[in-house]
Amino acid sequence: MAESYIEKLKKFLAESKRVLMVTKKPSGKEYKMAAKITGLGMLLIGLIGLITRILGYLVTGQ
Repeated sequence: MAESYIEKLKKFLAESKRVLMVTKKPSGKEYKMAAKITGLGMLLIGLIGLITRILGYLVTGQ
């Protein structure tokens, strides 16, 4: 094994720390927009699933 588990863990923690230093907390406006987009996506996926289920029921009768 070229790298031990401890070295891999140290490398992962260092990379994680670097990413956290670059990120920032979203503003309220950004958070609300992300929540709206996520909710809309969930609704859309649910509707697609419902339509698929209804079509399957109509085709097979089960």
